[in-house]
Amino acid sequence: MELHQLEYFVAVAEEGGFTRAAARLRVAQPGVSAQVRKLERELGQPLLDRSGRTVRLTAAGRAVLPFARAALGAVDGARQAVDELTGLTRGRVAIGTVTSHTVDLAAVLADFNAAHPAVEVTLVEDASERLAEAVREGRLDAAIVAFGETPEGLGVDLISDEEIDAAVWPGHELASRDTIPLSALRDRALICLPRGGGIRAVLDAACAAAGFAPRVAFEAGSPAVLEQLAARRLGVAILPASIARNREHLHPLRIVRPTLRGRLGLAWRLAGPTSPAASAWLTHTRRYL
Repeated sequence: MELHQLEYFVAVAEEGGFTRAAARLRVAQPGVSAQVRKLERELGQPLLDRSGRTVRLTAAGRAVLPFARAALGAVDGARQAVDELTGLTRGRVAIGTVTSHTVDLAAVLADFNAAHPAVEVTLVEDASERLAEAVREGRLDAAIVAFGETPEGLGVDLISDEEIDAAVWPGHELASRDTIPLSALRDRALICLPRGGGIRAVLDAACAAAGFAPRVAFEAGSPAVLEQLAARRLGVAILPASIARNREHLHPLRIVRPTLRGRLGLAWRLAGPTSPAASAWLTHTRRYL
């Protein structure tokens, strides 16, 4: 049994398939399949059920997975112990981010690379809900997320905290107003970020508390697209105030009763081990922020 076989098995289990695991590991997919099969032959049992669209763990696979993770964690721990003794920061850091934010990530990455050239950094974009889950599970070391309430199990450094507005084109019937009660959006065609984002989660929760579900006509992953759709008279956009109140082609409406707020923050896992590389990244980025 070899360590890279355990690494490949864990990657397939976490990614739900050989193709995504190979992309994560940066190796050819046939190589991943071959090494996992060797591991299965070594153990005498299939670890993965390959019969469906997604690869699932068998009973044997579920039993083996925590031991495989523990073995890989022990190896990482040995490397970290030596690195700490020698004062060398190296390894890998996996970070995530929402698509739209105010952080100059390019500058953060460039400065970190200059200070720690032996650390490899990977960056992924996704919805806040999935990013938070990945940080909790240890698949990401940190992530820039949008949120309403602080995500469970995570520490968060606040980057921004602003109101959430509605926005319409200047000729809209609501354009003569400056505010709008949340209840007045009940039957309006809304243009929103997709589920899984912080602003959408805040809107959905507020509407549920008011006794209705928002009528979402269009979804887009970027606030820039939302504002363009609203300017084209396709509905009422739900946007951060910093965008809604600074676009000539939009008329902002402050949502009241209740006021809605969206927050952006740098999130990291409160429990579990942190590598020296991840600790260095967090220290660097929190100082920058």
